[in-house]
Amino acid sequence: MKPTPTYANKPTSDNPRDVEAWALAEAARRIIAASHAKDEKAFREALQLNQRLWTIFQAAITEEDCGHPPEVRTNIAALSLLVDRETTNRLIDLDFGKIDTLVNINRNVASGLTAQGQFIAAQQATQPHAGTPQAAAPQAPAAPQAGAPAPGQPPAGMRPAVPPRPMTTPDAAPVNRESLRISI
Repeated sequence: MKPTPTYANKPTSDNPRDVEAWALAEAARRIIAASHAKDEKAFREALQLNQRLWTIFQAAITEEDCGHPPEVRTNIAALSLLVDRETTNRLIDLDFGKIDTLVNINRNVASGLTAQGQFIAAQQATQPHAGTPQAAAPQAPAAPQAGAPAPGQPPAGMRPAVPPRPMTTPDAAPVNRESLRISI
């Protein structure tokens, strides 16, 4: 068994989203540092660390008590397969210049975890608590402001940088997701 890696910095929060975001960012940082240094051993270790992290995510989405909806689980599985393929290719060719895909995936997912966590915390902070005068008195809904996000959507500064792609075209027949199989 390999020794536990040491970390120069550690997550500052006990929130699982923050820890996951930190781990993804740390893995991306290590990949970048090793590729810039052209250090094959460090590059290989950084890639393996990243792959272990994504393997943990893969295992987590298969657990019965995983609270994510099926669409999120499917997206995590697809990203995990892409990370596995890219990592295997980099471990084979050790091409320091081909790290953009892995680094971008880690950074974007980390950013989404952090932004979503901030959005949820902000939502919880602004919701009235039971037993307060605000909660007892019904209020008329506020008129939406121009440029304001739809209810349930994070503010513009906290949305992921890339909008989600539709899985099908508007004319296409619906996809039966139960029948899809993923093979490597």
